[in-house]
Amino acid sequence: MARNPRQIIEIDPQPGQLTNGNHRYIAVAGNIGSGKSSIVDFLCQKYGLEPFFEPNEGNPYLEDFYGDMKSWSFHSQIYFLAAKFKLHQELGALEHGVVQDRTIWEDAEIFAENLYRQKIMGERDYQTYRLLYESIRDQIRPPDLMLYMRCPVSTVKKRIASRGRQMERDIPERYLKRLHRLYDSWIENYTLSPVVIIPTNKLDYVTDLVDQHDILTTIEKYL
Repeated sequence: MARNPRQIIEIDPQPGQLTNGNHRYIAVAGNIGSGKSSIVDFLCQKYGLEPFFEPNEGNPYLEDFYGDMKSWSFHSQIYFLAAKFKLHQELGALEHGVVQDRTIWEDAEIFAENLYRQKIMGERDYQTYRLLYESIRDQIRPPDLMLYMRCPVSTVKKRIASRGRQMERDIPERYLKRLHRLYDSWIENYTLSPVVIIPTNKLDYVTDLVDQHDILTTIEKYL
């Protein structure tokens, strides 16, 4: 069935499963340049949530990875896995609401998986990574709500170019397309919490009051 391209899509496999009183945990997932940081800022301003951002700046392997993915993929992904686990421990200890920019599930099911499928990460490194990830996965709390920022690659490319980050400048388009396909496949099979899919190339939640209202109304059904 055809959908309105502006439509916010809701997937609710576990209605009414919120936990920990006022400690609401929202996760924001999406491709590079899909609008994650903007929605995190917006939700923090609206609801007074504490933001937890992806530790890009602290990854000592990231620039090397973008320069030579095959040599540095395992190192970079292990760093992200360890950093995300630490973030999950920190947010799990809080008593107030939080919102997380990119999750540990994405690290494994999107980025590491893509590197393995493209033979950038070798079999031995991939199996070691999965062993560690699967050991961590069952020890962390899933979010109360997952927001998926769906965005076509053409828009993602424009956003990456406009923000001018040196290490992202030369990311191949085919790499972004593979990530996009993996994201769509992953979110279709994700069942740990309700999902709200936001078409970020169609909705302006930064300046458009109508779009802001629609998004907040949808989120508040779950929170």
